[in-house]
Amino acid sequence: MQVMNHTSMDKRQWGLLVLVLAMAALFLTQPCSTKTVINTLPAQLSGQQGAPVSESAHLGLLTWPGELNAVRYTVEILDGVPSNLSDSRPYKSALYRNEQVYSNQILLPMGNLSEKKQTDTLYYRVQAFDLDGNALGVYTSPQPLDNHIQKITRNAPVVRSQNQDDNGTSLLYPVYAYTGNPGASQYEVEVTSQTPENLHGSAPSRYRIYARTTTFSDLYDEKPRIGTYYWRVRGMDKTGNPVGEWSQPQQFTTLPSRNVQIGIYGDSISHGGGHLSYSPVDFAYSYSHYLDFPTINLAESGDTSAMMRERFDRDVRPFHLKYILILGGTNSLRAGVPAEDVIADLRDMGKKVREMGIQPIYLTLPPINPDNIETAFQEPTNPNWRTSFDAVNSYLRTQDHIDIAAVFDDSETLPTELALDGIHGDWVMKEKMAQVINEKIKKYVIL
Repeated sequence: MQVMNHTSMDKRQWGLLVLVLAMAALFLTQPCSTKTVINTLPAQLSGQQGAPVSESAHLGLLTWPGELNAVRYTVEILDGVPSNLSDSRPYKSALYRNEQVYSNQILLPMGNLSEKKQTDTLYYRVQAFDLDGNALGVYTSPQPLDNHIQKITRNAPVVRSQNQDDNGTSLLYPVYAYTGNPGASQYEVEVTSQTPENLHGSAPSRYRIYARTTTFSDLYDEKPRIGTYYWRVRGMDKTGNPVGEWSQPQQFTTLPSRNVQIGIYGDSISHGGGHLSYSPVDFAYSYSHYLDFPTINLAESGDTSAMMRERFDRDVRPFHLKYILILGGTNSLRAGVPAEDVIADLRDMGKKVREMGIQPIYLTLPPINPDNIETAFQEPTNPNWRTSFDAVNSYLRTQDHIDIAAVFDDSETLPTELALDGIHGDWVMKEKMAQVINEKIKKYVIL
């Protein structure tokens, strides 16, 4: 049986493309009618429109406070503040409007906007929407654009940087996220072993060790990266011609700066992300971000329990951990893999980790919502999933474990308000999971 995987870029792309088409059809039925980023949707929907910006025309990076329950935003640029402006309806004469911005950030062609304006001051406002196209409140009050714009002189995607000293930010399987530059319909991400020697242009670096082209505004690395690396991204048009140049290279490391004793091991639920829009670098959607202790995240999106078992030695041994939190089997069970096979995989992982001198602490499996999974990913769920989940959780409760599933015992399926897509907990759920872990881990670990 082929097991369904949907969370690494290769494994999830077809399902997400179907979702994009469904969402596009839905949005067209809404009146004119967003969190940080729908990084998992095609980048050309993430504020990319119009012809390529000329090299001489500067860009402006506009960022606004994210709405954690949003899936998309509408952004309007106004030529002054009209007297007939409504906070609940779009302004038909807006100088610029983009109704499908899947991020709380957008790159604007400021040169073009400045040429079109007739007043002294441009203003912006935004409105957030949920998956069904319902507004999450009214438009924000118009704000002077110059007060909130960051001038960008390099015609390149803007990398979403992260502070790797923050808890939950060390990912063995990195995710490269960025805001695309206007005119680009696809992107090339490059990872190098040293600082690239060519900081401008579009040629590859001699230090390149990995590169991939994508139409998405984030890229899930297919390989574990142990050490210190650099990454950058450039825009291209639909035929592959350069749009602008490389972004500034960003350094990242999977060697924690602090003495990390606890690892997290699992699939996308542990890797991070949720609410359709958020990837593992949106740390509000990672339970590791809310833990009271530092961790290294060794999870990989899309993993089955068998895949977790197969990569265990390679991905765990280098980090010299004392404890490891293991959460896995959801992808296997919902695809119909027998519970006894998943239990055997988890038992084998426990044996392997003890042989390394590491104490395993299992996390029980939270429930899922098959209807929401079908809506989000066009994937069916095995009808006996509850029985299988119960069997695996019964086994895990005989081991050293933290029972995060017990928090959701009152619900037959995972409530939509906790996981929009039916499987990846949204920020509220990830926070609840972390609260349980913070409380119960004291039984096994002296922090």
